Amino acid sequence: MIKTNNDLAINDLAMAALALAAEQVEATLLKLLPVAVDLEQQVIDAMEYALMVGGKRIRPFLVMESAKLFGVGHSSALRVAAAVECVHTYSLIHDDLPCMDDDDIRRGQPSVHKKFDEATAVLAGDALLTLAFEILADEKTHFDARVRCELISFMAKALGVNGMVGGQMFDLLAENQKLDKIRITRLQRMKTGALIVFSGKAGAILGKAEEKRRQAIKGYCHDMGLAYQIADDLLDEEGRTEEIGKTAGKDAAAGKATLVSLSGPEQARLQADMLIDQALHHLEVFGTKAENLRILAKFIINRTS
Repeated sequence: MIKTNNDLAINDLAMAALALAAEQVEATLLKLLPVAVDLEQQVIDAMEYALMVGGKRIRPFLVMESAKLFGVGHSSALRVAAAVECVHTYSLIHDDLPCMDDDDIRRGQPSVHKKFDEATAVLAGDALLTLAFEILADEKTHFDARVRCELISFMAKALGVNGMVGGQMFDLLAENQKLDKIRITRLQRMKTGALIVFSGKAGAILGKAEEKRRQAIKGYCHDMGLAYQIADDLLDEEGRTEEIGKTAGKDAAAGKATLVSLSGPEQARLQADMLIDQALHHLEVFGTKAENLRILAKFIINRTS
């Protein structure tokens, strides 16, 4: 796909905004990591390695930008953003394990099970997932216990059998099966979309937003999340390993069911464009406050890594 000057300008704006948010989130993560007193140091080293090896931090960025829409304090937003990155990184660690998608490269570096060992990788993922809930439960995240409980409940649902975990199971069992568009879309909304929706809606929960605005940010994340997955699948098919930071071509080799494999790259691109248009429509209620979210949506389908 040939990129226009406007596409390149949007990418530059998005990367700058993402980099600024990533710097703040990473500093917060380092403060929140536990301190070892004995042999547990290895699992903490693996947690830090996985968190700090890189990444665009799109999900934490969503938390922080949605929080701005609802007048949430910066410290609260950063803590939830850090919790989301802990969860996302846990999912990547486990996703790369030999018993799952079996990938030796993540974010351009050795996967955690290659850098350390499989047992440490499993435990590091478990510890990051647990740390995320510890962060959300702390009164430093929000003074209102009801808000903290809502965040915990919503995250648990996003990660469970009707969210990320169920989506991963669906994805593994669907290899080399023919799925229709409805089932593929459900798979991707569970595996990838559920955490993206949590990330966007977290700001509305923190800000105790009215239902209309909660639904608007949820709609944006639903559509943007599916477009993100289509873009990811296109990169897997057309990108190079050194550019995308993980092994290219693995989905096709494993017989993964994707919208790209179902309808072909061009049709998938058209669907991604349509989803982004829908996502942008959801943001109209927020006016100019949502400009960074608009830029992110356009960046999602133009990225090269």
